[in-house]
Amino acid sequence: MEKVDLKRELKHLYQPTSKQVVAVDVPALSFLMLDGRGDPNASQSYADSVEALFALSYTIKFAVKKGPLAIDYGVMPLEGLWWADDMSDFATGDRSGWQWTMMIMQPHFVTGEMVDQAVAAVRKKKDLAALAEIRLETFAEGAAAQIMHIGPFSDEGPVIERVHDFIEQSGRARAGKHHEIYLSDIRKADPANWKTVIRQPMR
Repeated sequence: MEKVDLKRELKHLYQPTSKQVVAVDVPALSFLMLDGRGDPNASQSYADSVEALFALSYTIKFAVKKGPLAIDYGVMPLEGLWWADDMSDFATGDRSGWQWTMMIMQPHFVTGEMVDQAVAAVRKKKDLAALAEIRLETFAEGAAAQIMHIGPFSDEGPVIERVHDFIEQSGRARAGKHHEIYLSDIRKADPANWKTVIRQPMR
């Protein structure tokens, strides 16, 4: 059986240093995506979306492993694109207007047909309303600046500012949506040790 280590292949994107902001070129990658709005800490739709994304991703993984492709790979971490109509919402702490796209990267060999079959399989086991809203989409981020943040989400502010300063000092401008990649299981890990990739596309 072939084994694929996506995190190792894409180490420069998923394991950046926490010591300094670095520039990366993110290629077009395939994701399961789901859109929503509201405070992620209080929104049932957010929790439902994350549950559905992981349920579907693991179902696809095991189908690929047992199927004709016979490829074993690890499910990738949860990622989020974040924005608001009024970007001051991020500074004021008003999360009701936050908008998000939650997503999990998929190997290039995962097809729309595989996703449809996995959706049907998940539905036989769980009644997850958010399943109907998940899509498989190619996302091409391109040039971006990123850094690893270690600590709770509430401490991200200064780290995000470092990323923005790096972009400005390099003579570029921010483009696209604020991007975070969640590498830790926040249900089990000490918040002081949470690892989150902070990424900002630039042009």
